[in-house]
Amino acid sequence: MMRTVYVLLGASAILAWLTLPTEAAKTYHYSERVQRACANDYHAHCGEYGIETSGLRLCMKKAGQRLSRGCVNALVADGQVSRAEVERRKRTAR
Repeated sequence: MMRTVYVLLGASAILAWLTLPTEAAKTYHYSERVQRACANDYHAHCGEYGIETSGLRLCMKKAGQRLSRGCVNALVADGQVSRAEVERRKRTAR
């Protein structure tokens, strides 16, 4: 009886682990507009990261103040970042 409980708990834990998406494995889709507008920024700041990866998303977030206006506008238009967040970052950067 006790062995069955341990087997079921172990199986449940493995299943939960396999079905939960991890941040590292998560992918992000960027529109063609964002890809075109941010191509130079990508190569200048985050070229070592794969397209549509969480690493790229984090890198671009860290590069925020150095991103071109066209890239930022495309990210806002695509819903990747809000205008309020862009303005908040501008205020805190000064």
